[in-house]
Amino acid sequence: MIEKSSAALETARKRPPIKHLRWYIGGLLFLSTVINYIDRQTLSVLAPILKSEYKWSNTDFALLIIAFRIAYAFGQTASGRFLDRVGTRRGLSLAVAFYSIAAMLTSLATGLRSFAFFRFLLGAGESANWPGATKAVSEWFPKRESGWAVALFDSGSSIGGAIAPFLVLWVYYTFGSWRPAFIVTGALGFIWLLLFRRIYRSPEEHPRLSAEEREDILANRADTSVVAEGQASKRLSYQTLLSLPQTWGIIIGKTLTDPVWFFITDWFAIYLVTKGFKLEESLMAFWVPFLAADIGNFAGGGLSSYLINRGWSVGAARKFVVVICAFGMTLLIPTVFTSSFHWLVVCFAISTLAYAALSTMVLNLPADIYPTGSVASVSGMSGTGAGIGTIVATFLTGIISDRYSFEPILIAASLVPLLAMIAVVTLVRNNSATQEGIVNPI
Repeated sequence: MIEKSSAALETARKRPPIKHLRWYIGGLLFLSTVINYIDRQTLSVLAPILKSEYKWSNTDFALLIIAFRIAYAFGQTASGRFLDRVGTRRGLSLAVAFYSIAAMLTSLATGLRSFAFFRFLLGAGESANWPGATKAVSEWFPKRESGWAVALFDSGSSIGGAIAPFLVLWVYYTFGSWRPAFIVTGALGFIWLLLFRRIYRSPEEHPRLSAEEREDILANRADTSVVAEGQASKRLSYQTLLSLPQTWGIIIGKTLTDPVWFFITDWFAIYLVTKGFKLEESLMAFWVPFLAADIGNFAGGGLSSYLINRGWSVGAARKFVVVICAFGMTLLIPTVFTSSFHWLVVCFAISTLAYAALSTMVLNLPADIYPTGSVASVSGMSGTGAGIGTIVATFLTGIISDRYSFEPILIAASLVPLLAMIAVVTLVRNNSATQEGIVNPI
């Protein structure tokens, strides 16, 4: 097996370099996120159908979401450390194979408990995607481009969310059953896995990377230490990481903003039905906020990169985007007071655009601040914080929407991100740890 692998590498070295190879890597991370979201959105798209078939209340459906979120939340911290230990290539390969199998097994579910079990497995596997992608960006991209790279892979969430209703409902109506939808969407991960295993290696050892591009990457990425895939970079202990205000700024930033996005991805179809719109007739409403979020990813990443190129510090550029976008997310409030399909979609679109731009900044911060050997760990901890926040928000959403309505939820979802903005602006800063070289200046 080792001889076969060595022979393949030797053959690859004889081939000409691939121009701008780092963007092919970025494309792989984007596709992984697209598939990740198609898998998780399959249940959300089918939610009205499954609720009717199994007589579930909103509180019952919330339990399914929570089962996913518990595994996803705590799995991110574990998977982040795992990825920092075994490397991006091996770690993401194992994770995608695991969650693809879990997605396909959901077709065997027969009730609330079995659905919850398979969603738990899916969440555990999918928890590695964002820590892994963030780590890959820190390894493969110069600081001046990392905002664009994070925007690229993070935009896969909105693209996947936009594709899911069309693909899932097409499979459902083609086969006359919801079960094949989980098999079809789950199988996509194995197609991606073939591409990933063929293309991905660390920039230090990739045989198709040109010398010029390799030099640019290694000299200008946030962590300039040269580390081959699977070897240990500077890895900070959890005690050290948790003693840094930068870490808490990132954790709080994600904890207070991600629940807004997951409310939209998990509950939007049900929300539209409560507003009197038929699911089949409101696919456009389901699709537009995801497209807006996709634009927001690149708007946030592009604006911060533009400001950096204009002479702004990395920290000032990221924080500027965070501030304006936190206020943009307050546009969910007007949805409470309108029954207009048009204005409802517009408000959700602006809010999700702002969320995605803000999210791109927070996702970029671990790669900006920490050595490569700790990037996935910090990203994973922030994901755990976001997961815990989302679990609490999901539980409250089920109860409040059953007893009252979605209106109090939308108002809270508009205001809480302002607290996230304050945390990022005040906690993510240069301090004594920066001066001592523990973390990178921002």
